[in-house]
Formats: sequence, structure tokens, C-alpha cells
Amino acid sequence: MIGLPFACNGLVHGLFMGLGIVAGLALFAWELRRRGLHDDRLWVVAGTSLALGGVASRIGTWWQQFDPTQNQSILQWWSDGNRSVLAALVGAWLGVHVGKLITGYRASTGDLFAPAVALAMVIGRIGCLLTELPGHPTGGGWGIVLTPEQAALIGGPAGVGLHPTFAYEIVFQAAAFAWLWRNRDRLPRPGDLFIGYVTGYALFRFGVEFLRANEQVWFGLTRPQWFLLCSLPLLAWRASRIWWPRPASAPAVPATFGGQRD
Repeated sequence: MIGLPFACNGLVHGLFMGLGIVAGLALFAWELRRRGLHDDRLWVVAGTSLALGGVASRIGTWWQQFDPTQNQSILQWWSDGNRSVLAALVGAWLGVHVGKLITGYRASTGDLFAPAVALAMVIGRIGCLLTELPGHPTGGGWGIVLTPEQAALIGGPAGVGLHPTFAYEIVFQAAAFAWLWRNRDRLPRPGDLFIGYVTGYALFRFGVEFLRANEQVWFGLTRPQWFLLCSLPLLAWRASRIWWPRPASAPAVPATFGGQRD
């Protein structure tokens, strides 16, 4: 069994989140330089993406109950509510489009962001591993074991092995980063790299949710799983286009006059 020195406070979580963002921005800057992109508008796009991603991570999960009067106030949720990586990704995607609208930048930026996001997630999820409830019991003699004090702080069972779901995600994100780095110049269309990454993460996250300790709301599925169920068909359609062959160009038809070829 694995015993982790849980630091159940926001400082540790925030530290790793901040380190992840710094690492992601550094990689983003390196990619701009490698590709010879010196347009300052790209930093505006990155800034709006970060800003809206941060806001969405906080308030994207506010609507917990159908009856709005049963939800906490927005200000209280901003202070004490949970954060969501999925909401942050949606907010960051919207932020990219807002940044492009502000600056007039038109080219695809997904391939610039994809490796940076994966690297940031590898580092940021370490903070989650050290501060959040890992997952459901493994049913075996392995997993993360909470002391009674830790269990009381984060609301989990003590003395049993729990699935280290955040460790699973760290491994996934590290593997995704390696794939993105290897293929960052190989896919046929701009933006394909980001679509491939997001689709892969959506599939992974849907599966690992069965092991996480999130609340099941309808038919044994969690809120993130219901969100992913709505998103995955569109992502799968878009991802399938990465490997569709491009349509062959129609052969030029010789000019004719009076029904006869010249």
C-alpha cells in the first residue's frame, strides 16, 4: 500500500498549479520561437485563454442543482467551491476565440497550445494527488491509504487502499505529451494535434471517472461523465477527420466551343 504525505491545503495545490502554468507558458514560448512566429497577438490570445480558463475552472461547476435556489451564491462558490479541469479547458478554448476576436488573429493556434497544456497538466495534477481524495477503494492490497486525520480532512475512508486516480492521469498526460511532441509537425491539418489530444483526454477521463470519488448523479454516472457524453460525439467526428484522406482535386476540363474541344 502507498502512504502519501497529504498536505490538505490550497497552498500546495496552488503551488503545483502555478508551476504547471509557468512550464506550459515556457513551452508555448519555445514553440513560437521554433516555428518563427513573432506576432505579439499570440500572447494576447494566450492571456485571454488563461484568464477565461481560470474563471471557468471556478464557476464552471457552480450549477450543481436544477433548482438554482439550492445552489450556493456565485461569490461563495468562487471562494469555497471546487475547481474543474474540464470547465477550465472549455473556458480556455473560449478564451482563445475571444483573444482572436480582439486581435484579429486568424490562423489556427491549437498545435501551439496542445503540448503546453499536457505538460501543465502533468505538473498540476501532482498538486491534486497530494491534496485531494484519490478515488474509490481498489478492492485489493494496494493503493493510497489515508490516515484517520487525512480521511477526516478530505472526506475519504481511512485504512483502505484507494485508487490513485490522479497518478493515473499524470501517467496519461505524460504519455500524451510524448505523443504530441513526436507528432507536432506530422499531422495533415492545423489544429489536428489539439483535437487529437482533447479527444484522447476525454475518452481517458470518462473511463477513469468510474474510479474517482466524484458524486454519481444519474444512472451511476458523474457530472463530468455526462458532460463528456455530450461532447464526445462531436470530438470523435472531428478527430476522425484527421485520418480521412483528402478529396482528390477534380481534373481540369479543357475549354470547349460549340460542343467541340479546342
